[in-house]
Amino acid sequence: MSDTAPFLALYSRPLAILTAQLGPAQALGDTPQGNRKIVPVIGGTLIGPRINARILPFGGDWALTRPDGVLTLDVRLTAEAEDGALIHVTYAGQRHGTPAVMARLARGETVDPAEMYFRIAPRFETAAPGYLWLNRLLAVGIGERLPQGPRYHIHEIL
Repeated sequence: MSDTAPFLALYSRPLAILTAQLGPAQALGDTPQGNRKIVPVIGGTLIGPRINARILPFGGDWALTRPDGVLTLDVRLTAEAEDGALIHVTYAGQRHGTPAVMARLARGETVDPAEMYFRIAPRFETAAPGYLWLNRLLAVGIGERLPQGPRYHIHEIL
């Protein structure tokens, strides 16, 4: 049995660019799921057409490198908007590529984002009246790795 209806179009619009500054990782070692490390998020920005915020220095990424080489992200952080509003941001994500591309990334070389799969699914939570709209949207982000940390181009799904 098949459904011959065409796919509905998926639309998005730019939401923000999240740039994270990372601290030294704390390796937890091999676990049943893979190699686990905790990476502190010590700063950064969340800037877009409707938001201008800085990332506060007490977040983290509970990252896992699975046996198949995929890096999975489990990030929690807090952004403070320029008006003082606090926004809780969480995202899950994945990063993977060919062994050669991942080796270049591990050496700190610049890797074109088109050469790897680096995606996140951020969620936002706030009680600030001016940002309640964030609580009601779904978003996706495309990542790139900079020397100081990741940068995500986040799009709101319409």
